[in-house]
Amino acid sequence: MELLEGINSSRVREFIILGFPGFPNSHFFLFLVFFFVYLLTVSSNITIIALVLVDKHLHSPMYFFISNLSFLEIGYISSTVPNLMVSLLTRNNSISFGGCIAQLYFFSCLGATENLLLALMAYDRYLAICSPLRYTLVMSSKMCIRLATVSWSGGFFIVTVPIVFIALLSFCGPNVVDHFLCEAAPLLQLSCSDTSTAKALLSASATTATLTSVLFTMFSYSCILFSIFRIPLTSGRKKALSTCASHFIVVTLFYTSVCVMYMQPSGTHSSRNRIVAVFYGFVTPLLNPFIYSLRNKDIKHALIKILNRSKNISSQNIAMKIIFQ
Repeated sequence: MELLEGINSSRVREFIILGFPGFPNSHFFLFLVFFFVYLLTVSSNITIIALVLVDKHLHSPMYFFISNLSFLEIGYISSTVPNLMVSLLTRNNSISFGGCIAQLYFFSCLGATENLLLALMAYDRYLAICSPLRYTLVMSSKMCIRLATVSWSGGFFIVTVPIVFIALLSFCGPNVVDHFLCEAAPLLQLSCSDTSTAKALLSASATTATLTSVLFTMFSYSCILFSIFRIPLTSGRKKALSTCASHFIVVTLFYTSVCVMYMQPSGTHSSRNRIVAVFYGFVTPLLNPFIYSLRNKDIKHALIKILNRSKNISSQNIAMKIIFQ
């Protein structure tokens, strides 16, 4: 943080996050809403990760990538919501220059990583449905770890250079960020130096992460649908569709909100952008574990098994207490 503030030669040492100006007297209500969303998101995603770790029936490539996505969603929402809740509760909307850049960096990196991870999950479904005989051989545990490592490191690498250029810009004032978090577009509007290089790098990184992932995912699902419609039995088609339905819903939610947010003319940052950012920054991480758990029999069975086991343990403990009393 101090290093970023030292490198930057601007007079601005902190930013004021405008937040939600349309709700001036609803700070505590908004705090409760975001607190509930954050608690539910973190707990549900931790549940998914725990189930995948504990239940041996979930030790497969698909659930390995789902647990990676759950871990990512925890970091994604944790990069913004805690700071937002503190500002709503204390009515203090200021954030240091270093804190703002750090939030921008992690939020952007995790967003880029999610793009790559969703494309990787589409590839996993493509192999499972289009090349089932090669699936186990190709998607070994070592290969899954390598692919996950590539998606995480790739997401952070793609975003690092443009964020560094943004951090090196001069900010002379005003320092009011027209958003509820530190995001690239409103920050670039506040800079008093030439932002053309930063904008070009940011556009290139966003295009690389999003467009490449979208095209790859669309190609994978085109092949999947082509293979499914070649299956003669209706029951076989339903089973094949059910294995990728949850991922397709998650992909549609994420890419739709991201495209609405970023594929619009520059300088149109408005209240609509806040709504879209709330959707892909808060709502999508909240919905993902429920989409996977509600539509997935294996996860539901694993959860029921764990709950029944805990009930049996608690019943045994009660019985032991009664006996020894």
